[in-house]
Amino acid sequence: MSEPTDPWHFPRPDLAQAYLQGFDLGLTSARGLFARRRMGKSEFLKHDLLPAALRAGYLAAYTNLWDDTDHPGQALATAIAQATQPKGLGKFWEDLNTPIRKLKGGGKLPLGIEGSLELDLADKEKAAVPAIQAALQAADKARTRLLLVIDEAQVLAAPQHKAVAHSLRAGLDIRKPGIKVLFAGSSEAALREMFSRAAAPFYNWAPLEPFPLLGREFVEAMVKQLAAVARQPLKLDDALAAFAALKETPEFFRWYIERYLMYQQQGSEQALKYTQARVHDDSSYARAWKELSRADRAVLLLAARGVQDLYGAQALRQLQELLDSADVTASAPRTSIRRLTGARLQLMARVDHGAYRFEDPEFQTWVAARRTID
Repeated sequence: MSEPTDPWHFPRPDLAQAYLQGFDLGLTSARGLFARRRMGKSEFLKHDLLPAALRAGYLAAYTNLWDDTDHPGQALATAIAQATQPKGLGKFWEDLNTPIRKLKGGGKLPLGIEGSLELDLADKEKAAVPAIQAALQAADKARTRLLLVIDEAQVLAAPQHKAVAHSLRAGLDIRKPGIKVLFAGSSEAALREMFSRAAAPFYNWAPLEPFPLLGREFVEAMVKQLAAVARQPLKLDDALAAFAALKETPEFFRWYIERYLMYQQQGSEQALKYTQARVHDDSSYARAWKELSRADRAVLLLAARGVQDLYGAQALRQLQELLDSADVTASAPRTSIRRLTGARLQLMARVDHGAYRFEDPEFQTWVAARRTID
């Protein structure tokens, strides 16, 4: 959360101030942001929003739940405790590393633990619920506003993390004036499920909106920075064309800039071709494709080819043809869509009733190029 030293970082101070101002004015205590991967979201959160919050007098806690998707409770508790008592983080976990029986002797147990008296708190993730509550109590003692940024927050939507999500929601509910929360994620579908499903712990708890994406100003800044270090400056028109060809994806554009800088004599066109080949390296896509069922592949292939009504009679006939079976029923695409938009796969997102899109446009291009599902 220190000031960025990366000369290629494109700062967005106005956007950071806009989010903080919304919290400062009391308009909201939480908000949700979504953007597909590689769009600069995490970099903005770590290098723009959190430093701005620190300068504004907040304590700042950040965790990316994708760093350990199996243990979000531990990650959340550690991030909050580290922000509120950085020198006492070891003691924080040491205090929690006490058998439940000793906790019971000291008074009322944390919510949800009463029925687990034999639980060994040496396993930090088993202590997730009391750890989150203890961390929030430490934040109370700090008497300073806290900004909690939860990146890839859709991990909390997984059923196995329901207890952690409920505990976090309960703890944050009573601390809205002092703790502001920004949920960010790369899966629009999973985040919408998290905030719009009535049975979900965070139902209606934060408004969800798209993260503002980078555009021409970002490209201009990269070209200007490149001019300071390159023997052959890059033409802005070439850079803008490359940005468009790379689907306006900041991370891919950085790959292009890096390639151009290393091999300036080859020019912009060759740098773009190299970057596109790198983007389309299908090793990860092939692995994801192989792990899917044939029915899921068939639905993905239809969606990639532009079929809008995946539940219609025409789509059903195409599925039967792709799967080489007349026994495929109307329930097949619905079952596949549930899996493809679910928290585990997150390959597609629901954008309207019966309308879906790929979370990763590059994966869509890869799928569309396939002739069969095998």
